[in-house]
Amino acid sequence: MINEFDMKALTWDDNPLFVDRSEKIAEKIRSQIPLNTEMSGFEYGCGTGLVSFNLMPYLKHITLADSSDGMLEVLRNKILEHGVTNMDVIKSDLEVDDIPNEKYDVIFTALTLHHINDIRVILKKFYQMLNKGGYLCIADLDLENGSFHGPEFTGHFGLSRRTMRIFFKKQGLKNINASACYKIRRVNEQKETYTYQIFLITGEKI
Repeated sequence: MINEFDMKALTWDDNPLFVDRSEKIAEKIRSQIPLNTEMSGFEYGCGTGLVSFNLMPYLKHITLADSSDGMLEVLRNKILEHGVTNMDVIKSDLEVDDIPNEKYDVIFTALTLHHINDIRVILKKFYQMLNKGGYLCIADLDLENGSFHGPEFTGHFGLSRRTMRIFFKKQGLKNINASACYKIRRVNEQKETYTYQIFLITGEKI
């Protein structure tokens, strides 16, 4: 079944906002987490891999996962075209699929969780997938009025940093930090300007 992300995949990387946003999210992750080239990474909801391509030089290996066949096809072609040797790609929907057998030193996701019904289920799976001493990094929208996606959107209208802190803490993560990461400005048909804030929350599995 083709979804909206399958249809957007071929032109996703042509959007300068998506490129810039991914660069800034990757920079923020690097500023918060002591990455090194002995660490393994896992990106969930990877899309065409824009965030991972920015983090690739700083990690030993990254597994990229998404549920969109279209996004994954574009990603596989990019990996081949760039001769990347430290990435592999899997199709996964952790709302229904089992977690991978591997464990990782850092798990990250960007603007994915507000699409997911039960965030706590995903966070539990992420925690299980982390090595001891590993880090979870979630970049997502602050709470907004529903205008980001529009009236037909069925996910969350952004996420509460306070609630995410509670979820992280209940899951067992320590050294939790949440801070602003990126701003998106849009002008609607009525010439009204909306600003949407993306934040990054991180936690460590001690």
